[in-house]
Amino acid sequence: MSTIVQVTAASALVKRTPNRAWRKLRANKGALVGLAIILFFTVLAALAPLLPIPDPVATSWSAIRKAPSAAHWLGTDDLGRDILSRMIWGARASLMAGVFSVAIAVAIGVPFGLISGYYGGWIDQIISRVTEAFLAMPFLITAIALAAFLGPSLTNAMIAIGLSATPVFVRLTRGQVLAVKMEDYVEGARSIGLRHFSIITRYILPNVFAPILVQATLTIATAIIAEASLSFLGLGQQPPAPSWGSMLNVAKNYLEQAPWMAMWPGAAIFLVVIGFNLLGDGLRDALDPREA
Repeated sequence: MSTIVQVTAASALVKRTPNRAWRKLRANKGALVGLAIILFFTVLAALAPLLPIPDPVATSWSAIRKAPSAAHWLGTDDLGRDILSRMIWGARASLMAGVFSVAIAVAIGVPFGLISGYYGGWIDQIISRVTEAFLAMPFLITAIALAAFLGPSLTNAMIAIGLSATPVFVRLTRGQVLAVKMEDYVEGARSIGLRHFSIITRYILPNVFAPILVQATLTIATAIIAEASLSFLGLGQQPPAPSWGSMLNVAKNYLEQAPWMAMWPGAAIFLVVIGFNLLGDGLRDALDPREA
């Protein structure tokens, strides 16, 4: 009877939590600003094919490195391509790289973290030692090495970034599981004979989801920077397809003659990254059960 009451109370708490978290998130102005920035760039990227903008890969020898004007609001690049158009289409590559890279990291890292933290023993030792070995290597260096091994393309860049970010989610999930698996409601689930898989999916995973969500949001910002870095080095999105990183790679040669070529994609990266960081910080505060 006591076990049933505990499980019921825990379920009720879980049902109430989203409403409380949403109220706290709405009260956080920084998080709302971050969410607005993310939605703005997401809508632009999604509507890129429908917007009345020039072809992002169309060149014009009569409009090479033209300053911002009524014809080209953000100017043109070294081949006469419209920078605004390339930035909007480049947002698709950057946002897709950030989201899909983190999805890969979560899909691989969370299951391994759950297994490591729940079962312990030699399984935990092996997974933990491998995770620590990868964490000993700098994230961006690992991503560059993997991208160079797989070959230059946006898809391979996303895989490289996702694999490089996986150890963070393994370690985070393992730590959260270690803190949760000894709770009374988990012990109660064991005492009534539930299988390990049911305990992990029904009682442990929902209670470690919040910190994973926060980490995923913050890691998207890191992944966007990593994708821009790989594209800057020629290992990500390949020309002539637009990407903020490849745009900066070209712009570095014309910083004095055409500073707008570097200013706009740099500003876009800054805004999107700070947007995800603000949203991540807001989610962390909203989902923290210790906060009123």
